[in-house]
Amino acid sequence: MKITSVECLVLDDEYPYVILHTDEGFTGFGECFRRAPYVSKVAVETLFAPLLLGKSPFDSEEIWDAMLKAGSVAGPTGALLTAAAGVDLALWDLKGKALGTPIYNLIGGKSRDRIRVYASSLVRGMAPAEEARRVAHFRDQGFSGYKMHSAIAGKIDDPADQTVETVKAIRKEAGYDIDVLVDVNGAYSVHHAIEIGRELQDLGVFHFEEPVHIRNLEGMALIADALDMPIASGENAFTRWDHLKLITEGRPDIVQPDVVKVGGITEFLRIEAVLTAHGATITVHNTQPYGSTAAHAHLIAPSNNFPYAQEYNIEEVGIRDRDSILDTPYEVEDGFIRVPDRPGLGLDYNLERMRARSSERPAAAPNVWGHDQ
Repeated sequence: MKITSVECLVLDDEYPYVILHTDEGFTGFGECFRRAPYVSKVAVETLFAPLLLGKSPFDSEEIWDAMLKAGSVAGPTGALLTAAAGVDLALWDLKGKALGTPIYNLIGGKSRDRIRVYASSLVRGMAPAEEARRVAHFRDQGFSGYKMHSAIAGKIDDPADQTVETVKAIRKEAGYDIDVLVDVNGAYSVHHAIEIGRELQDLGVFHFEEPVHIRNLEGMALIADALDMPIASGENAFTRWDHLKLITEGRPDIVQPDVVKVGGITEFLRIEAVLTAHGATITVHNTQPYGSTAAHAHLIAPSNNFPYAQEYNIEEVGIRDRDSILDTPYEVEDGFIRVPDRPGLGLDYNLERMRARSSERPAAAPNVWGHDQ
């Protein structure tokens, strides 16, 4: 089987998808991270497509290494690995389809049929009482955890921050029978993160995510040493070498790789091996509901290295909530996402609908502050 053509569709001006066509009639679908969709599109179509044409999807290791080498001289690793992720997921989707088996069978089998997820809110600025009611709602929907994105994004130690007040309101409204996770996307100084962290751990917060700037690994280590509450980080680490540096210098208690940021399944498996060899506890960063969520489910299904509930975006997502690009729904049920059992990624994409929603050029650049980074 050989790859004969490569497409990269940007859906709703936000979600880049890679579609690989083959000479045997199989089509592979892969999702890229959404933050720079047209950068991913250009990278796939101009930098990576020549590396793919005529190759077998079973040469995914060779292709991944070629993409990393090509990307290292063409731009920032992070920007290009998010594009490479879409290619890699599409290759694994093809391998599973060609063999007639789900991806989890290609990496060790399946030890569970479904994955527990927590409700990840990407909205900032809600009044404490309003967010507390929201937490109670999702608790009643079967979610065992809720992640709030708080503090003032893009600022440090802003006095308008209501993180502690919000967690107090959540405990008053929803009690302690739901885990609360706090992500401030690096909005604190080291001393203020320790100060706030002590209050949060007294309120039973499950984990404290990216308390300081993502590159301030020394500061992160100081916070991890000062607090009993777990510190989480990793969504802005990309390669296995980035993750090794993160855990040896920043020492977070929980590490959060994201399959559509790190370059796909091929590199994710290498990262998991590095992290587990150093005794790290893993959970995934995951804000996209289809390709990313399904790939994570396949990666988690055979592994004992993901003991906690995993992230799931509860905000409206057009490709899921407004005329879904899937013919068969893939959604949370009672706080769990199922591990797909169909070949490859196991998702029933509607290519005609996807092409109808794609665009060739970007709309006005959105303001990314106020959302998960």
